[in-house]
Amino acid sequence: MTTPSPAPAPCFGTLLDQALHGELGPDPGTRRISVAFTTSQAARHDGRSGGYRNEVLSLRTGRAVGSCAVEPGALPAGTVEDCAGADVSALLAHPLLPVRVAALDAYLMDVMPHTPAHGARPVTVPAGNSLERSRARATAVADLLDMEPGGTVLVVGVVNSLLAALGSRGLTAIPCDLKGGTTEWGEPISTDALGETGRCDAVLASGMTLGNGTFDPLRRSAQEHGKPLVMFAQTGSAVLPRFLGAGVAAVCAEPYPFFWLDGGPGTIHRYRADDGGTS
Repeated sequence: MTTPSPAPAPCFGTLLDQALHGELGPDPGTRRISVAFTTSQAARHDGRSGGYRNEVLSLRTGRAVGSCAVEPGALPAGTVEDCAGADVSALLAHPLLPVRVAALDAYLMDVMPHTPAHGARPVTVPAGNSLERSRARATAVADLLDMEPGGTVLVVGVVNSLLAALGSRGLTAIPCDLKGGTTEWGEPISTDALGETGRCDAVLASGMTLGNGTFDPLRRSAQEHGKPLVMFAQTGSAVLPRFLGAGVAAVCAEPYPFFWLDGGPGTIHRYRADDGGTS
């Protein structure tokens, strides 16, 4: 049996306010962050010509860990020390957006965990090397797109394994990322996601859009153009399902620990808006 969820939030700011005022669960002023940490990673998969960097801020409250990716080196010195021991309500009002996102993610992960009762459907990412696990995660994400071969997908937040998974389905990807550059295959990466929305049949976007403030504009643009928006989320994995039915069609949620941290099996969780939040 699926537990009824609160009505979809119209924007991130509203969801944050709802949490602050205790509308989504217990008073966040009664919850404290016991552990704050960052995970800094550099990856270069076998058989790939390029690599990438990741840095993630994570906050733990109770049994739950919430996370938000940041640009490497962007967090001010002392951020994790300031977060450790703080109550969740203080961090929901923190001046740094990534801290607010990670705090909301931790809070929602604690009160609305990724379980079938809350609309989540688990998918196992099998054990394997880093590239095998990346490809398995990409397959789980791409499966949320209900598209026939020949369609075009705007991919916001370039992941080469995901581009390859779309290509294997006969779909054309428009890669987009604020960093620009080129893909593994030398394709140019656009930096203007809003300008590309009208050219695609669907939008597939990273949860990192929450942490850099581009999620709400992208969601509105997808709605205005009538394009389904599917999110793949390490950042805000418990936050983004709250937008199902409010401009988000589906979410592949991947809470900490992420697939790239070890070689063992792991679990990600899929949600769909069109079947009550399940996949």
